[in-house]
Amino acid sequence: MARAACTSVVTALALLPSKSLLCRNQLLFSGNSKFVGVLTLQKRCFASKVSMSLKAGIVGLPNVGKSTLFNAVVENGKAQAANFPFCTIEPNVGIVAVPDSRLQVLSKLSGSQKTVPASIEFVDIAGLVKGASQGEGLGNKFLSHIREVDSILQVVRCFEDNDIIHVNGKVDPKSDIDVINLELIFSDLDQIGKRIERLKKGKAKDSQSKNKEEAEKSALERIQEALLDGKPARSVALSDLEMEVVKHLCLLTMKPMIYVANVAETDLAEPEKNAYVEEVKGLSSDLQSGHVVVSAQVESELTELPLEERTEYLNSLGVSESGLGNLIRATYSLLGLQTYFTSGEKETRAWTIQAGMTAPQAAGVIHSDFEKGFIRAETVAYEDFVTAGSLAAAREKGLLRSEGKEYIVKEGDVMLFRFNV
Repeated sequence: MARAACTSVVTALALLPSKSLLCRNQLLFSGNSKFVGVLTLQKRCFASKVSMSLKAGIVGLPNVGKSTLFNAVVENGKAQAANFPFCTIEPNVGIVAVPDSRLQVLSKLSGSQKTVPASIEFVDIAGLVKGASQGEGLGNKFLSHIREVDSILQVVRCFEDNDIIHVNGKVDPKSDIDVINLELIFSDLDQIGKRIERLKKGKAKDSQSKNKEEAEKSALERIQEALLDGKPARSVALSDLEMEVVKHLCLLTMKPMIYVANVAETDLAEPEKNAYVEEVKGLSSDLQSGHVVVSAQVESELTELPLEERTEYLNSLGVSESGLGNLIRATYSLLGLQTYFTSGEKETRAWTIQAGMTAPQAAGVIHSDFEKGFIRAETVAYEDFVTAGSLAAAREKGLLRSEGKEYIVKEGDVMLFRFNV
């Protein structure tokens, strides 16, 4: 079904009048549900340059607030923008909007019929326990789920509560982090060991294959050494070739990690006064990872309030943003991601790209044909768009620039792509 849908879109593109480049741009760019919707939903069918929904796995020991946080951010995400098709794909998977106040501003200025935020997929991975890498607590099943995510959010309990039993008998962030990380290390060591043995038996047929095998073996041996020393794979400096040849293993400790310090409501405004949080902050730095402070309790309470009362509640706690915003911002920062926009009467949409992408690469996030047939990008900074009041006004004021293939897209750019296929 998915492949057929992709084929129908490509066929429809081919049937568009070749002389009407503007028609092609408007049809695919202005939010026509028949075409843009299918492109968005079936984007996995196309080339690897096409953007996929970010996927973040939430892990942690049992009873640290992991599932409470997952349920809360998914419910909060559903409330962010009613026009977006949020959903819980499975009991432990939910897609939510990336909060961005700029999106509504652009949509209002353009008089858009539809507003579509960028999205992120959260996966609630069942609580890991000591021995998971050997199958304890359904271990390997859940470790395999972690291999499929782009980043890992490790929830660490930083609150005392006698009514919630800690699996190890006491609140100890370092011990909790060590348990999770050791299981990830053991799993990677097992996988690397098997791969090195296969490489030793391999007989490359040509020099290029031989060079790749040698690069992979060298990289894996250095990673193996780091893992045995208790360090994650991401701490090992690899060349571009080495990174490419080990990528297929989807090493767990290679994935970007954010430590989520889960605190009580009373600690949210001044987390630096919580000794557990300070410990997590120090450990995250040592492990080349990010960290963020949230309160799963507060996030859960937010879901019970009307949308208009949530800001008031957060302000009463001394904070200005929900944990969902903090988590997503930390994830974007760690992965080196940024946002650009397309905006018109039919639709205003946010697109997620890797920082440093050129205009053609950014166009390819929408559709691979946009990159292949790229001619130019008409670009205006978000602030200039708002000041002008519309794309047409920005053009009249000379704020709309024509950028070529070498242009590096900037955070918040509002773009219109000209292309031909």
